[in-house]
Amino acid sequence: MARILSAMSGGIDSSVATKILLDQGHKVVGITLDLFCDPDNDTHIEDARLACTSFGIEHRVYHAQEDFTKHVISPFVSTYLVGATPNPCIACNRYIKFGALVEYAQEQGFDAVATGHYARIEQDQNTLRYLLKKGADPAKDQSYVLYNLTQNQLKHTLFPLGAIDKEAVRHIARKAGFETAEKKESQDICFVPDGNYQEFIEQKIPGSVTPGKFLSVDGTEIGIHRGITHYTIGQRRGIGTGFGKPMYVVAKDAEKNTITLGENPDLLSCGLIADDLNYISIETLDKPTQVLAKIRYNQDGKEALITTCKDGTIRVDFDERQRAVAPGQAVVFYQGDIVLGGGTIIRGIS
Repeated sequence: MARILSAMSGGIDSSVATKILLDQGHKVVGITLDLFCDPDNDTHIEDARLACTSFGIEHRVYHAQEDFTKHVISPFVSTYLVGATPNPCIACNRYIKFGALVEYAQEQGFDAVATGHYARIEQDQNTLRYLLKKGADPAKDQSYVLYNLTQNQLKHTLFPLGAIDKEAVRHIARKAGFETAEKKESQDICFVPDGNYQEFIEQKIPGSVTPGKFLSVDGTEIGIHRGITHYTIGQRRGIGTGFGKPMYVVAKDAEKNTITLGENPDLLSCGLIADDLNYISIETLDKPTQVLAKIRYNQDGKEALITTCKDGTIRVDFDERQRAVAPGQAVVFYQGDIVLGGGTIIRGIS
């Protein structure tokens, strides 16, 4: 029997994960992250408290507003303002859920932190390294947003839902009488629940977003954009009309405050360069390696060769050209269902 700190959001996944641990006989304490000042956040905390009460276990609140602002919200804003596209869920996992929370759990004498993520952890009996693997449910696999986990974090983390699918989770919740059994899942970023990133950024740094020029791929001015944070690589909707053909965002230049528009073929890249790397199944990449690379969460892995560059970045050469490589997003490398590692995209290679 282990002493487990179970991260609880008040939703179905974390509640079922906690129930599974209790059914296995572990000593479980629930904990909810207090990340930002918002009524929805307070509701999640109360929902988690009520779930813990129903389980008959202790509930704690970990106040992480300062760290969340520093490591998630501020980089989210600054990344958009330099023309890249951030992934705040990856930053939250890295610095809060599996950074601060695992550290807290160890300080408090817990054996592990458990979450409701759909992924699996195993130890390689040959190398003794802890491995991050895809969740058993392909439609729910969350390994992409977990590639930054360290060996120590993996050693002290449990994913009780990793080996089952979402329907099985709902079945457990219905059988247990959870009110959350049929609760819809939010697809929005938690601190921008209405999805209006531009308004959020304007509130944080007033006057930081201003109109600028739309350019064609040859550098000709063809219109005026609303502000660089309103657009992402590959976007078509919201650009406007009058170009005579479908146009897409193919590049952003924050320094010059310009957005380059092009046609669909202009979005294709043969590769990319990434930095801020983290490796899981290996200690370091010392030779060119064939992998399946994902450049966005809901994408299948694409065949690619990855090579370490002299400056410490990594070069990814795809077997087939890929659409809409977005700086700021993660590229994650797989070998089968094992996460080799990943990094942050700096730029695409035409």
